[in-house]
Amino acid sequence: MLLDVLANVDRYRGAHPGLAAGFEYLSTQRWRELPPGKHALDRDRLLLIIERVQAKGRDRARLETHRRFIDIQLCVEGAEVIGWKPLAACRELTDPYHEGRDIAFYGDRPDTWLELDGDKFLVFFPDDAHAPLAGIGELHKAIMKVAVDY
Repeated sequence: MLLDVLANVDRYRGAHPGLAAGFEYLSTQRWRELPPGKHALDRDRLLLIIERVQAKGRDRARLETHRRFIDIQLCVEGAEVIGWKPLAACRELTDPYHEGRDIAFYGDRPDTWLELDGDKFLVFFPDDAHAPLAGIGELHKAIMKVAVDY
């Protein structure tokens, strides 16, 4: 898991080839003006999901993991809170991995809560369980999905 600000993305471009492409788009494009929905940027290897949603609060946020994609999460408006726990420490699988949706859910509670606002971003790898939408109120956010095998 990585937490930083967009001004520092150059530090992470070499960590994974897809991260470089994802950060390039987030650094140069007008993604903040895109309508809600899924936007394919590089076929099924780089996807941008724009959401305008109501946060659930910490009690209703569920830990999830992905196998095929790395998430880069940003909050455009509002104050997102995301829980985190290492996948290796998760013991309560509640919804087994669904290949078509690339997601599994866990009943464990996060070890750490991270606030995501302004120009901060979070990167979640397949071994990072994360519980998004744990804040309160309306959120406008972006999730860049980067294929692990980019």
